[in-house]
Amino acid sequence: MHISAKADYAARALVELACDTSRPLTCEAIADAQGIPFRFLKSVVGELRRAGLVRSQRGCEGGYWLGREADRISLLDVVRAVDGEVITLRGEPLAGLDYPGPAHGLPAVWRSVEDRAVEILTGTTVAELVLRSGRVTPV
Repeated sequence: MHISAKADYAARALVELACDTSRPLTCEAIADAQGIPFRFLKSVVGELRRAGLVRSQRGCEGGYWLGREADRISLLDVVRAVDGEVITLRGEPLAGLDYPGPAHGLPAVWRSVEDRAVEILTGTTVAELVLRSGRVTPV
């Protein structure tokens, strides 16, 4: 299995935003706090914005906020926002995967792995991750 850098950086950015919802954070501040390359984070935050997971405001008082409450953003939302599929095989979704002969049962195993991953990602919210960090309770 492979967790993309985009998914990891996106989740870390959202957790950082959830720690202080009283003010917007700039990409620079998030990148510095989380040790994420700024240029890469900028494109990831753009994808999160398009998915409605963050909202932005321009100007000197601008930056990014969560697009909805932290307890309503699951890690599945994050992965799908930046990667699309949870698990792929050679870049293709598992849905239509089929093998001949003795390997016929293998695609069902891969889909079971994906189902379990989706279950875990769905059950883990940004709010829960903030609570695990011990920093602050998200609003």
